[in-house]
Amino acid sequence: MMDVRSTAKGIDWDSLSYGGDLFGELQLAEAAPPARQRMLALSALWPGLAVCAVAAGAAAWLSDHYGFPIILLGLLVGLSLNFISQDLRTHKGLDFASRTCLRIGIVVLGFQVTFMQIAALGLAPFAALTVVMAVTFAAGMGGAKIAGQSRYAGILAGGATAVCGASAALALYGVIGKDRLSQAQFALTLVGVSLASAFAMSVYPVLAAELGLSHGQAGFLIGASIHDVAQAIGGGYAFSDAAGSYATIVKLARVALLAPVVALVSLAIGPADQGGGQPVWKRLALPWFILAFLGAVALNSVIAVPAPLGHAALIASKALLLLAVTATAMRSRMDLLLQMGWRAAVPVVCATLASFATALGFAYLLL
Repeated sequence: MMDVRSTAKGIDWDSLSYGGDLFGELQLAEAAPPARQRMLALSALWPGLAVCAVAAGAAAWLSDHYGFPIILLGLLVGLSLNFISQDLRTHKGLDFASRTCLRIGIVVLGFQVTFMQIAALGLAPFAALTVVMAVTFAAGMGGAKIAGQSRYAGILAGGATAVCGASAALALYGVIGKDRLSQAQFALTLVGVSLASAFAMSVYPVLAAELGLSHGQAGFLIGASIHDVAQAIGGGYAFSDAAGSYATIVKLARVALLAPVVALVSLAIGPADQGGGQPVWKRLALPWFILAFLGAVALNSVIAVPAPLGHAALIASKALLLLAVTATAMRSRMDLLLQMGWRAAVPVVCATLASFATALGFAYLLL
């Protein structure tokens, strides 16, 4: 006997417990319990996150055993595995690592800075430091113009060199956006900044000794001109303990200025995901992770974070930023990297030279 739900006109799918249409899978997913939806979302992220974590782990191992900058190794390993991103299953996980891990990493970085450390620098050295950063930023913009690059490439190179290397580059790229600057250009800028920082850590302490700089002068020069935080501190202590302590204060002051720099860039160019002509008050709205970074700095200034917890936060920040850098490199198009050639490095070189020259001049004048 024919089922009453079947008629000459067809089957009454609405009365069936597992009926559906062409979009039935989507409807079932939407109707699934929240726990099931979370599992589906995590399963979509897993392929990309897994390959990114393996690549980042390999970079960390190489850095630990051979003493090479970890961010640079993350970039190189990620670029070497670029072919993996051709698999669409990895895209959601790689995008999650390059965006969400980046933002959380920057927030956690705020627990390494306090407002008291900035105040300990003194008014004149702090003012000199802001001038060094402004000149460095302008040099990056000028280098981009000389090389025929877009102004966004100059903003990225100048801001990364002026503030804190890869961390600043990642934060600025979140404001600039991949629609205005390709991921290939971003990856090349990160490679240039990391190489320049590694070179500076090795050479600047030797130059400071050859120039006869005092401990304070060497600390200011190294802290104000080396891009990466760890390498700036390492370069300072390579000169002397006193220079290392002063370089640490100077460098952390630069890190604290990350939020104002990102705010000014956002005001100047507007958010990445919106068209031009926004009201000024909308442009002034900082990304949430920069506001959270400021909140972490404020909290760290008010509450004494235990040393083990502070060390764990530093490791977590480095790990998250390494994941973000590796994922970005894996999503970069190698054909665009080859097309850009040497011109992509010009903004970073100009900003690095300007940073060193300006910091050296103020070291002689102030200390």
